[in-house]
Amino acid sequence: MIPTTARRVTLALAAILALSSCSAEPETGSAPSDPVASESAPEQQTDELTTVAEELAAPWSIAFHQDTALVSERDTGRIVELDDDGAAREIIVIDEVAPRGEGGLLGIAVHEDYLYAYYTTDADNRITRYPIDGEPGALSLGEAETILDGIPAAGYHNGGRIAFGPDGMLYATAGDAGTTSNAQDLDSLSGKILRMTPEGTVPEDNPFDRSLVYSYGHRNPQGIDWDEEGTMYASEFGQDTWDELNVIEPGGNYGWPEVEGIAEDSDYTDPLQQWEPAVASPSGIAVTEESIFIANLRGSRLIEVPLDDLGSSSEHLVDEHGRLRDVTIAPDESLWVLTNNTDGRGDPGEGDDRILRIDPAS
Repeated sequence: MIPTTARRVTLALAAILALSSCSAEPETGSAPSDPVASESAPEQQTDELTTVAEELAAPWSIAFHQDTALVSERDTGRIVELDDDGAAREIIVIDEVAPRGEGGLLGIAVHEDYLYAYYTTDADNRITRYPIDGEPGALSLGEAETILDGIPAAGYHNGGRIAFGPDGMLYATAGDAGTTSNAQDLDSLSGKILRMTPEGTVPEDNPFDRSLVYSYGHRNPQGIDWDEEGTMYASEFGQDTWDELNVIEPGGNYGWPEVEGIAEDSDYTDPLQQWEPAVASPSGIAVTEESIFIANLRGSRLIEVPLDDLGSSSEHLVDEHGRLRDVTIAPDESLWVLTNNTDGRGDPGEGDDRILRIDPAS
């Protein structure tokens, strides 16, 4: 993600829908403390939607090395680079990747000419980094260095998003891997958001002494990004009741498995907004100068939450392109959206999976 340099990106596609108030209806949202109906976004100028790349296999994450897009594929273990025409060229297959269920090659990030990858092995989830060599069109990766291993893994709830914050630290989301009690166990890496140096060591200012744990009480967080003020946001899959958008505070307890969604319990941090899983199931997020954009899988839509009204939201691309796995800001400040219809749970069409590009309004 590119949180601190992103400028205003305004979406106005034909499929914009307003979220209704918290109810049993399928299009649902709520505000953090006094749940009221979300305000509808006004209709705006239509922007151009184009296809950047096609025929990707269960893609999971997009990162940029300078102006070159890199994409991870969950089940193949491949990382590819895209040329100016969207053609994919394989730069590595990570042999350690052991895809199963929701596990496999998940999030990637680029920092100071290193590529970082979060992936599932036969034994665990781990984060490995590689020096990036070569020029666009001929990129290669150097010797692998595992900076963190031992994150519990399973066929589901692996988390997997990684991103560098404005403080230069690496953050990683780790799901509960199906053992819900671990989310409240500060000695476990699962059910957490982790914070580490680029080398994988514990920063001196982490909230818990000699621990990578930055926040806890998470079920399956899969999106993280920051606004220009340095506020950290995260999306999280709920179980049966509520998916969440949270502000992440160091040392915060977000309640799982004791609570799900807004609990109004002083022991836990409530989400900014919550949605029924049928209309959300949030994965990657991107924060622009104006809004938080959330890619949703089961809900097959892009949710926008304005930063100046965090209790409201609007929807884009509803049921137009199937499951949406990731959203990010490209170097040209356009918004890139990654579909995820070939992951075994979608209904892939011709050309899936693809990256969609939304030009910012002038």
